[in-house]
Amino acid sequence: MSRIALVDDDRNILTSVSMTLEAEGFEVETYNDGQSALEAFNKRLPDMAVLDIKMPRMDGMDLLQRVRQKTNMPVIFLTSKDDEIDEVLGLRMGADDYVKKPFSQRLLVERIRALLRRQEAIASDDGPNPEESKVMVRGNLTMDPLRHAVNWKGKDVSLTVTEFLLLQALAQRPGFVKSRDQLMDVAYDDQVYVDDRTIDSHIKRLRKKMRQSDPDFAAIETLYGIGYRYNEE
Repeated sequence: MSRIALVDDDRNILTSVSMTLEAEGFEVETYNDGQSALEAFNKRLPDMAVLDIKMPRMDGMDLLQRVRQKTNMPVIFLTSKDDEIDEVLGLRMGADDYVKKPFSQRLLVERIRALLRRQEAIASDDGPNPEESKVMVRGNLTMDPLRHAVNWKGKDVSLTVTEFLLLQALAQRPGFVKSRDQLMDVAYDDQVYVDDRTIDSHIKRLRKKMRQSDPDFAAIETLYGIGYRYNEE
């Protein structure tokens, strides 16, 4: 049973969503502000967190920053209906996905299940393609799916589930272009629609992390209007 942390200052959302998730077989922990959630996470991390952005004491952005200092667990943001800035900023800070308010609880359940399946697929060698579970070496890059480990020029790089899957998809075939649609298929289930901006934000975050390890990192090339390509160095 996966444990989901639901963090929102709207008690109606906490009550209704937690009831839905529990009915779907999840264990749910609820918090009405970021500070109380962080204190609980420091004692015991959940399997996934669903965070509202605008909260008292500590907002979702600050909480995500603290969370990413210690774990790559999947995180979904709940964003305002018309606030695209929140969506893009959240993804660039390390969220795996976002759902706009007001939202369908069925949609949220699908997003949660999709993220958990992706995380399990990375850590399992029982998937449909055993090759994807083997350690992959591409020039300066080493990726170990079973340990969710990435190493670039001898330095470990910490990636979220989504970032790991995107890098893996690109590096598997150096020199070949992956369109945004193809990367969406890699990172998201067929039932889950995301737009181009989501993929672009994840790629920007991925590049930023790689450049923190190596300022000269340039292995991921953008082909404007087409997609992305990994060039083996």
